[in-house]
Amino acid sequence: MTAAVLVGIAKTSIGGVAAISVALFAAVLPARESSGALLPLLIVGDLFAVGAYRRHANWPALLRLFPSVAAGVLIGVVFVARVDDTVMRRTIGALLLSVVAVHLWQRRRKARGAPPSRGPAFVYGLLAGFTTMVANAGGAVMALYLLAAGFPMLAFLGTSAWFFMIVNVFKVPFSVGLGLIDVDSLALNAALLPALLVGAALGRAGVKRLNQARFERLVLLFTVLSSINLLR
Repeated sequence: MTAAVLVGIAKTSIGGVAAISVALFAAVLPARESSGALLPLLIVGDLFAVGAYRRHANWPALLRLFPSVAAGVLIGVVFVARVDDTVMRRTIGALLLSVVAVHLWQRRRKARGAPPSRGPAFVYGLLAGFTTMVANAGGAVMALYLLAAGFPMLAFLGTSAWFFMIVNVFKVPFSVGLGLIDVDSLALNAALLPALLVGAALGRAGVKRLNQARFERLVLLFTVLSSINLLR
């Protein structure tokens, strides 16, 4: 129930909170099953996010990302089919912490007056596609990409909303083919839907109270916390 509320909050305010939902689902279900159980809830949350922030998306940025994201999803499909739960969790946790470290290094360089050294959109897209397919954890990579690119809060939310609605729908056939989505997982989604709706309402109300600096700090904090949990 808590995880579903957090999905709603994540989709309409602080995206990094979604990674905590990933960790909570993985705590009560095997990692593979938890990935499939969470995906339909994420798509419902995406619909709310698009409804709230659809006018704020940066489509040129999205179009630059999509080809590499698709490649990352396909690599993730192969990875999920071949590894066990422990390897899945630890791989994602290590990748996310690495991305956070690079982002903080770039911020420090910028504070010292050095020219920014952002990674290409291809790298971020590949990582986002891979991590979202393996553990529904692509939100952290996407968040760091948008922060590094200097997106203001509403553009951040609008671009993320469209990105994940499109990518998560793209993942559905692969998740069904891998046996990650089935009748039992859909029944669980139906039971948790009211909690997601509550979270979406809380997120919409809370985002109005955030300024840009606090928004960025919260995104980084939740990304780090969820990454450490995945490494356990």
